[in-house]
Amino acid sequence: MAKRALILIEGSTTGTGLLFVQAARRLGLHPITLSTDPACHDYLGSECTEQVRVDTDSLEALIRECSRLRETYDIAGITSTEEEVYATVGKLCRHFDLPGPNPTSVEGCCDKFLQRQLLARAGVPIPTNRLATKRTEVETSAQEIGLPVILKPAVGSGSCGVRLCRDADELAEHTTYLLGGEHIWRTSPRILVEEFAQGPHYYAQTVGNEVLGIGAADFGPPPHFVYRESTFPAPLTADEHQRIADVSLSSLRALGLGWGPTSIELRWTSRGPVVIEVNPRLGGTPGPQLVQAAFGIDLIAEHIKLVIGEGPNLRRRHLQTAAARNLLTDRDGILDWINGECRAVALSGVVEVKLHVKPKAPIIRYGDYRDPIGYVIAASPDLAQTHAILQNAVDLIDWSITPFSAISEP
Repeated sequence: MAKRALILIEGSTTGTGLLFVQAARRLGLHPITLSTDPACHDYLGSECTEQVRVDTDSLEALIRECSRLRETYDIAGITSTEEEVYATVGKLCRHFDLPGPNPTSVEGCCDKFLQRQLLARAGVPIPTNRLATKRTEVETSAQEIGLPVILKPAVGSGSCGVRLCRDADELAEHTTYLLGGEHIWRTSPRILVEEFAQGPHYYAQTVGNEVLGIGAADFGPPPHFVYRESTFPAPLTADEHQRIADVSLSSLRALGLGWGPTSIELRWTSRGPVVIEVNPRLGGTPGPQLVQAAFGIDLIAEHIKLVIGEGPNLRRRHLQTAAARNLLTDRDGILDWINGECRAVALSGVVEVKLHVKPKAPIIRYGDYRDPIGYVIAASPDLAQTHAILQNAVDLIDWSITPFSAISEP
């Protein structure tokens, strides 16, 4: 009998690729990763998982490769952790008659301007926004909306190229960055100029048409939007929870989503909950780990079950408050040393300590998902206790970075 295989398109820039490989094996599946450059995903080698080099931007190439693999394996499902190829995953699933996301809905969602048009058409509250392709259009849009504004690529993920522009100088500087050749565009340059919706940041984790839970998060220092800390579930009143849940479900209907997991980001403003972004996929780490620590639900395993045609079990096994802190540095340079993770993970209530870097590694802050050098997760039955455990664990982790300027000095 042929092995049942799970096809993973590309590895992961969000940290969940390794977790998908491990979860697939626990479910008795043989994970196979198709990637344009498998060497970019170091965990593939350490896990000794099967990997195939293929142009993942080409649907035809992926169909050919999956057809070849079907001669040896029983392909149970196809999925990905990456937004850039998630619409392609939907097309592959349809071609091979497998469960998967609606590719048209995913494509509409991944275009941030089109996403906002669809949400606005359905009456979902969103920030005021404009689309610009030229410097003059950016300036005019910012004047119409009023500073501060957020500039972001119309297509992209991980907060790459996203910046808060508080005055004319910052607006001009970031416009030059986006249009001057420094930012890498996967499509023709299109900039979303958006009102800065101010207020507490929340995110709704949904699976299908069900709101699994709502988390709260905050960011590191502006002008960038790098996650600093997240708490799940968020401390909300029943009314606040219901209003966020209602807006989230309205967003799914407006975008034609409703299969699999999504992560919906919102701000609670003077108007109430305002949708900032709908991500038509499972969020990256440490999001799934927070859900598991809080509710006992392994979102990655349940997502895979959905992918292979089995019904996911979203019943809560327990109820705790979980929190994660990203470890962020205050400078670029060479990491001299980092320690304390063993002491931190030994604390009662600490769920996980993960370091992304090793000594002698270059540390470069980009102002996006690449900035954290690690994270810590804690959980307990009490919100204040969880945050105290988290802070105690973070305080045990220390590091030293020598700035590049000091290294280059004679």
